[in-house]
Amino acid sequence: MPKRILEGVVVSDKGDKTVVVVVQRTLLHPVMKKIVRLSKKYHAHDESNAFKEGDVARIRECAPKSKLKRWEVLSKDAPASAS
Repeated sequence: MPKRILEGVVVSDKGDKTVVVVVQRTLLHPVMKKIVRLSKKYHAHDESNAFKEGDVARIRECAPKSKLKRWEVLSKDAPASAS
């Protein structure tokens, strides 16, 4: 089964080798029939501490690395079409 890849903005890089990434998605509300924005925060492993607040990061599912980290950041120089 392929690993999911999400894209979002880094909102915190305070932890060592950890970044918090906010991923936003949109959906049509089933009752109101309006477009609604939902966001979710993911803790991701950043081995080289390369990402800073405000950077756009691509994250990929991985085996659990700690209590909260189930995602890892793809390297900054990875091509956009990597899957």
